[in-house]
Amino acid sequence: MSVNLSRVSLLSGALALFLIAGTPPGLAQSTTKGSSGLPLPRFVSLKAEKVNLRIGPSTDYAVSWRYLKSGLPVEIIREYENWRQIRDADGTEGWVSQTLLSGQRTAVAAPWMRGKGSNVYVMMRRDSMSSAAVIAKLEPGVVVKVEECNGNWCKAETQGVTGWVSQEEIWGAYPGEAFK
Repeated sequence: MSVNLSRVSLLSGALALFLIAGTPPGLAQSTTKGSSGLPLPRFVSLKAEKVNLRIGPSTDYAVSWRYLKSGLPVEIIREYENWRQIRDADGTEGWVSQTLLSGQRTAVAAPWMRGKGSNVYVMMRRDSMSSAAVIAKLEPGVVVKVEECNGNWCKAETQGVTGWVSQEEIWGAYPGEAFK
């Protein structure tokens, strides 16, 4: 494999300058609102099927990861102009253009339980209570569309099945968060 050392040095230098210089002008913001006027942090989803995750807020920065599925939930943690620093369910962080994001809420069923065994499921229930009938068993890592959350339960849909999942068992809604 051939590596262009001047490009690597240039990118490393740009990243070092970004880190040494600190927060770029306009990136500093309050703890609750981004430059867009929307709250930070907040959950959104990937709109495009192919999304490049970059090490900085510009197409001049290298791509560190590429998402190949639309609808994945991500958390916006910072904003800079039309760029959003995001974090995914695995903790990977980077920058994407806001045009590649959607306000549609989605969530991942218990991503922290992936690989923990073949009998591990998140129960989707008919109603928003633990005694309600189970209508589907979701494997860890399954992505669901979230319609609303009441602070304890989220109404979600996947593969044509709509029901309620415990807010504690998904990544894509904050503990106690309620929305419609």
